Amino acid sequence: MSHGNNNHPNASGIGRRPVLGGLAAAAALGLAGAKRAGAQNMTDQPDLILRNGKVTTLDPAQPGATAIAVTDGLITATGSDREVMALAGTATKIIDLGGRRVIPGLNDSHTHLIRGGLNYNMELRWENVPSLADALALLKAQAERTPAPQWVRVVGGWNEFQFAERRWPTLDEINAAAPDTPVFILHLYSHAMLNAAALKVLGIGKDTPNPPGGVIERDARGEPTGLLIAKPSALILYSTLAQGPKLPVEEQLNSTRHFMRELNRLGVTSVIDAGGGGQNYPDDYDVIERLHADGQLTLRIAYNLFAQKAGEELSDYERWVAMTEPGAGDAFLRVNGAGENLAWSAADFENFMEPRPDLAPSMEAELEKIVELLATNKWPFRIHATYDETIDRFLTVIERVNGKTPLAARFTIDHAETVSQRNMERIAALGGGIATQHRMAFQGEYFVDRYGARAAEATPPIARMLEMGLPVGAGTDATRVASYDPWVGLYWMTTGKTLGGLRLAPEANTLDRETALRLWTEGSAWFSGEEGAKGRLAPGRYADLAVLSADYFAVPAAEIRGITSVLTMVGGRIVYGTADFADLAPPLPPASPDWSPVRTFDSPGQRTAAVSAPPPQTQHARACHDGCASACSLHGHGHQIAWASPLPVSDKRAFWGALGCSCFAV
Repeated sequence: MSHGNNNHPNASGIGRRPVLGGLAAAAALGLAGAKRAGAQNMTDQPDLILRNGKVTTLDPAQPGATAIAVTDGLITATGSDREVMALAGTATKIIDLGGRRVIPGLNDSHTHLIRGGLNYNMELRWENVPSLADALALLKAQAERTPAPQWVRVVGGWNEFQFAERRWPTLDEINAAAPDTPVFILHLYSHAMLNAAALKVLGIGKDTPNPPGGVIERDARGEPTGLLIAKPSALILYSTLAQGPKLPVEEQLNSTRHFMRELNRLGVTSVIDAGGGGQNYPDDYDVIERLHADGQLTLRIAYNLFAQKAGEELSDYERWVAMTEPGAGDAFLRVNGAGENLAWSAADFENFMEPRPDLAPSMEAELEKIVELLATNKWPFRIHATYDETIDRFLTVIERVNGKTPLAARFTIDHAETVSQRNMERIAALGGGIATQHRMAFQGEYFVDRYGARAAEATPPIARMLEMGLPVGAGTDATRVASYDPWVGLYWMTTGKTLGGLRLAPEANTLDRETALRLWTEGSAWFSGEEGAKGRLAPGRYADLAVLSADYFAVPAAEIRGITSVLTMVGGRIVYGTADFADLAPPLPPASPDWSPVRTFDSPGQRTAAVSAPPPQTQHARACHDGCASACSLHGHGHQIAWASPLPVSDKRAFWGALGCSCFAV
């Protein structure tokens, strides 16, 4: 499969200064390795050989192998056990893989690892929890362990359709589970649920005004209920979350290490960090820089710089262009460019429970100044763009800049759920790429409710992007809404199904397993300009790989979500091991503080027993949780959607008026 990389502008590098510490060397070795044609002509003794595996190299020169040789952090040979073992010397370490599947390390092309790491140890995760009853039990147990003034935070990675009950928790249930400890529960990009203790701590009362773009739900007496609603801006959700207590720096270091280990557990070896609100450069990069300086990074990180304050975005980028440049750093931690937020006026919030937002008329003028600055300085950039209408306006700005200052670096459209054929052609003509994520696995039901099942069949149209030769990467957009688990993304890409089992895409719009894996490996590498060093298990490439708990190419589709890594290697160094490889895993200090959910509960990557095929459902088969008994026994209904959608009914509690079915007509 070609992603159009070979002829793409700036495919071999991304900045004015070469990346330090290995990228250029790896690319050079890759060319040399290709000329050597694998193992046969290698003369140096490798440091390590992995043998007796089923190796998916994604290398056209040698697509399958059983053994890999590694020297100085790079792959030096792939081939049969006989060929590669012939290179072994007396000091070569040998690891028997026991016939397991090996893949290139997974690369998340759009996530928020740096910010997420600062908070990971404070967050209770509901991924892979099979029932709401179980989720509430976890909430209760964590509330009892969490000391004042800390909160219990459930931030992303779940939705109600994963639960057997097919509903969210009620505010009464949350208050019963945690009567005294503040609780914040984020539901997609749409709502946050606060218990009474959190309302008190935050000072949200009867006289608290609604913030711009958000609503504080109130009861008949005008008192806040605890439900915060994004209408449509998620600012109300994230600004509230930001008011919670932070961990001290030493515990942020520990938290980030545990988050990286969790990603290693899932086979992730590289990420592109898309910045985030409140993540200001360079102040909020001290923790990740310190871990890097101490040699404690277990992932390769390329990070983008995210404009922080509305009205001052151009000033941010003028300052950063003078401070640093793309490629600054080394093969483990490096500047990748600008974005995903270039201008706040360009933010099209992806809340499918609300109508598509229209951006302000001032957006183009503000964005153009920033894109012009970046183009002049040859900075790659990425921009958050959910809807085709927004993408259309962005591309007009980019085309105008390109006409004056031709783009000499990559640019990325992030998300692109509803991008049109016409705009994909414009992206291709400009030399851009599209970074996709599995957000529809979490929001698909709500997208269908608003836009219809037909519209969801190619949202986003990944198969068509690939047919056009566009560079396409895969990722998660973790951690605020979607899970950081790449296997959820691989499941969604290959089945077209949401976490709740709703089929969105027909088979023609899904990807075969190898193509999906390519997007999670060499596809994502394009977005940091590292496609010559990552994404394949081939001579000269980084020895970044994962040995899987189950064979991705053989397991039933429903079991893809349960796959983890049993051995993960970054640069030839083992960063995670379990089962037969547990003794090879480097030690990690216990999660801190001692009340951390990470210290007590299994991570989502360990809840494999809970991962199975979700119960079948029809489009609207949802349980109601407000005491209503009028649901259709076949199709169910969901007042959550009725309350949050502009439905032409007088009584949204009435089943037939709100979300009825047509059973009476058949």
